Amino acid sequence: MAGRFAPRSTRTTVRGGHVPVPARAVARDAGAPGRVREWVPRGPVDLGLVLGPLRRGPGDPTFRAMPDGSVWRASLTPAGAGTLRVSVAPGGGAVRGEAWGPGAEWLLEGLPELLGAGDEPEVFVPRHRVVARAWHRRPGLRLTRTGLVLESLIPSVLEQKVTTDEAYRAWRLLVRKFGQPAPGPAAGGRLWVMPQPRTWALIPSWEWHRAGVDNKRASTILRAVRVARRMEEAVGMSPEEARARLEVVAGIGPWTSAETVQRSHGAADAVTVGDLHLPGIVGWALAGDREADDAAMLELLEPYAGQRHRAARLILLSGRVPERRAPRMRRGDIGVL
Repeated sequence: MAGRFAPRSTRTTVRGGHVPVPARAVARDAGAPGRVREWVPRGPVDLGLVLGPLRRGPGDPTFRAMPDGSVWRASLTPAGAGTLRVSVAPGGGAVRGEAWGPGAEWLLEGLPELLGAGDEPEVFVPRHRVVARAWHRRPGLRLTRTGLVLESLIPSVLEQKVTTDEAYRAWRLLVRKFGQPAPGPAAGGRLWVMPQPRTWALIPSWEWHRAGVDNKRASTILRAVRVARRMEEAVGMSPEEARARLEVVAGIGPWTSAETVQRSHGAADAVTVGDLHLPGIVGWALAGDREADDAAMLELLEPYAGQRHRAARLILLSGRVPERRAPRMRRGDIGVL
């Protein structure tokens, strides 16, 4: 679930969320100049909130939040590998995007959508005090739309039924070993572009094992990349249609498809079901029910129909969560299976 309120290691609260980004950018040497686009959003944009769900852990090799207030991303676009640096002018206002590589133009063309230009936060109506308070405190929250499916699908599959530490480690190791260095200055040479679909398909079984990825998750990714073109075509569909297409692939269920379209489509209503923690958090915040299941969560979110993902994210950002009563989920070791 794309929301974060405190650095607690639960799958729901750590995954995605708010990346700390300094409010004011300072002058820096970005190295070789890239293609540039400036865009003025309709309202305030908080880069940490908008782009935070795209970061897969603090060591994500495809994402960097820099001390100068900029956010860097490396992506595999339909035009090829590309690096994008995004910064907001001091005091807000114009957003500057600078891009490098074969995918630079594609990334700059999609810059407004990436920062929530297609989102409609004004239609959201808070129905609960905790949601209203979080909404008021986060005016720069917009739902990102990357326009890329596999980029969100593969790490979401890696996160299935394991701890975030395990999933983030697997993503980090696989991207660094089988991906490619990002073009341009790339945040000081520390960015990597995720592997091509064919490269994912050729990763040997022992490399999946070394990354801590069991056969079930690895096989799901292999099935998805073998129909990569069909997966990426889902960008042109509605979120509901896209989810249906993704779920045709064995191993991709409602949890994974929701996590994917939240990012690829900016889907405001794609609430995550099947999550270990989210129902209890929503139940506690809205009804004082820490034992809520998916059915109870969906019932509580019904007043937000059409905006349920946004409502759930605001609840996560509110910090209103029940105290932990059980031990943390144990880290698995596929070497002993």
